[in-house]
Amino acid sequence: MKSDKKYILLTLCLMLLVGACSRKQETPPPPVWATEEDDGRFDLPDIQQAGELIALTLSGPDTYYDYHSRHLGVQYLMCEEFAGHLGVRLRMEVCRDTAELLARLAEGDADLAAVRLQTDSLQAGWPVGVDKPLLEEALADWYTPAVYTRMVQEEKQLLTQRRVRRRVYAPMLSKGVISHYDGLFKLYGRRIGWDWRLLAAQCYQESCFDPQARSWAGAQGLMQIMPATADRLGLPRDQLNDPEQSIAAATRYLAELEGKLHDVGDREERRNMALASYNGGLHHIRDAMRLAERDGRNPHRWADVRTYVLRLSQPQYYQDTLVRNGYMRGQETADYVDKIRQRYQQYRRTAR
Repeated sequence: MKSDKKYILLTLCLMLLVGACSRKQETPPPPVWATEEDDGRFDLPDIQQAGELIALTLSGPDTYYDYHSRHLGVQYLMCEEFAGHLGVRLRMEVCRDTAELLARLAEGDADLAAVRLQTDSLQAGWPVGVDKPLLEEALADWYTPAVYTRMVQEEKQLLTQRRVRRRVYAPMLSKGVISHYDGLFKLYGRRIGWDWRLLAAQCYQESCFDPQARSWAGAQGLMQIMPATADRLGLPRDQLNDPEQSIAAATRYLAELEGKLHDVGDREERRNMALASYNGGLHHIRDAMRLAERDGRNPHRWADVRTYVLRLSQPQYYQDTLVRNGYMRGQETADYVDKIRQRYQQYRRTAR
């Protein structure tokens, strides 16, 4: 009996001991730390940390447009300088109209809009995204009316100075000889099925046969090829001024443009469109073609398309829903094709 009581007592003690040990080994629950919720703001410090200022704009001569592979427009140039002032790169996105621009800004798709919506001459007039007081303050501190005036002058100088720094050669070296590069025009013209005299006329328009010619936008050589275009065509940048390499790359580019204009059945018209695209950009020429077709004109005839190339400098046309690439300085492209064709006719009479 005593042994039974002893056994029961011992068992109870062991159970209590095991329970105590188990409680000591239990891991306490982790503490719950209070966290401050993100307020959703993406202000100046966040923009600088991300390294990018996102701006919205509209296509137009004062706001933003593409010109010889260079972005221009006073509002764009100002925004580019402001981004540099903040130490970040600029990403510009073009909206269809003011309603879309303001809606996207309100939704937080961008940091500001580089469009002058206010008439107060003492302010930049750019709307800033919601909850960005520090960015708005930085913009107010940076902008002065003198900034706008300076940008207007800079763009005007770019557009009114001679487009290419070059030596002007006579249009003909001697009777029947157009240039020192006639042999190259013949060689590469045959490869793409172009009359070599048409290539010569284009070269005169581009550089006056000066292999060292350089435009303000960065185009170089006989055929004024942009470095980015050279990269795509496989022309090393250190050979941009090499006459043969320039002509070879230009003919590759013309053949590429012709291929993208395969819907233009008449070869002569297709060449005109290719020349216009070489100067003004295929995307703008396609816009003009769409407008011509809408208005019952022939979109595959340069004389009809030329009319709309010129009209793409007017708001009622470059803001049309058919136009995908906005404002264009069309007068230069129209003149470019006209002058090449006129010189080509001259060369046909005097060179064989």
